[in-house]
Amino acid sequence: MTSTDRAGDPRAEDEPGAAPQARTAGAPGPAVPGAAGSLAAAYTGADAADTEADAADAGAEAADSGADVADGATGPTGPRPRRPLRTSGIVLVAITVAAAAGVAATGALGGESDGSASTAPTAPPNTTKVERTTLTATETVDGSLGYGDLSALQAPAAPGTTGTDSGTDSGSGQSAPGGGPAPDDASQGAGIITWLPDDGTTIRRGETVYSVDDRAVPLLYGSTPFYRTLAPGTGGDDVEILEKNLSELGYTGFTVDEEYTTGTAGAVRDWQEDLGRAETGTVAPGDAVVAEGARRVAEVRTVPGAAPSGALLTWSDTERVVTVDLDVQYEDLVEKGTGAGIVLPDGTTAEGEVTAVGTPATPEEEAAASGGSGPAEDEEPTLPVEFTVRDQKKLGSYQAASVDVTLKAGTRENVLVVPVSALVARPGGGYAVEAAGPDGTEYLPVELGMFAAGKVEISGDGIEDGLSVGVPK
Repeated sequence: MTSTDRAGDPRAEDEPGAAPQARTAGAPGPAVPGAAGSLAAAYTGADAADTEADAADAGAEAADSGADVADGATGPTGPRPRRPLRTSGIVLVAITVAAAAGVAATGALGGESDGSASTAPTAPPNTTKVERTTLTATETVDGSLGYGDLSALQAPAAPGTTGTDSGTDSGSGQSAPGGGPAPDDASQGAGIITWLPDDGTTIRRGETVYSVDDRAVPLLYGSTPFYRTLAPGTGGDDVEILEKNLSELGYTGFTVDEEYTTGTAGAVRDWQEDLGRAETGTVAPGDAVVAEGARRVAEVRTVPGAAPSGALLTWSDTERVVTVDLDVQYEDLVEKGTGAGIVLPDGTTAEGEVTAVGTPATPEEEAAASGGSGPAEDEEPTLPVEFTVRDQKKLGSYQAASVDVTLKAGTRENVLVVPVSALVARPGGGYAVEAAGPDGTEYLPVELGMFAAGKVEISGDGIEDGLSVGVPK
């Protein structure tokens, strides 16, 4: 869903596409002709029954009037007691309708064509102040809170060894020593899984991801998995990854670089001792799982006692993120670093920041990727966007939830604004505000700018910060 506040688009926020709920200038109720007709009709039926009685009185009243004039009298000595309230009501209606028609005819309701201010006879029912502020228009879109994209941890393609001397099977290697083909007797899934983490477990550097034949396979941080046996004399990026992790875990006696030295081998033996593994001083493929950081287990897909094969588990980042499939028409609202407001199901909010913007995908591509059926004909391409929430505590205990994401669509600084309800529709077109002063009120024509958060930017002659304007009760 989207809720839009657009610059210069006179729509009420709660009814997109509708004109502002502005009052007609000088007429908070129905238009004058309709009011006159309805009020006159209200009395017509009631007075019909009294017509004959009124006619009978007319002669007597005329006679009295003539006598009074002849005698020089100022009028009857007392009021006639016959239906005084009805007569007063009819006279009041006539006066009201005539007065309203007269005001409309003189242009006091803002219908003049020259665009100048016009005066109103009475004060508005309620007032507010014109204020100078920064106005920000927004777009609100649907988002999903979760742990981001899942990835599968695959069982090693082929077991390796922990070293050329011991010949110990690691049970989690991907190739034979030196990166060559695996021996014929080293089949995929050799060994038995003896331990697995629970769903929802967070695994950090040095902690066990799973165990094969009661040998722990720990997590190390890096971008490249171990694809060959590392031993003294080996050099490369994978050596540096190993040494960085050993250093972070507290092992010493070597320099962190791309050279595997005897000092590195000594640190590896200490690490292997702590893991309860054979102390070979070398590291084979599959002796450790390499990932870019801590991981959260989403779903374990095998069980202890099974041979390691296929996907052992799925996991994700440990921090919750918000993902949005953004309509491509809003693509210009997001880029890396763009801020956004996140509204949780309980109404609390958090601040998010765009950390990834994907490539627009057509509905057909999304359906093919998910293995679902074809999309509806009217579906538009979307842009995958990821938002990171730095303060994870703001997200409370939610693990997965639907959220609203508010994006900035535009900003106007140092402008004069009023509530949208302060706008008065002018009969000749355009809008005005009902300015209230000590000598009464007047309708000041205004030009409209940005609409946002129930307010509208206005400008025009006489419009200034602090001006009192009328609003409905």
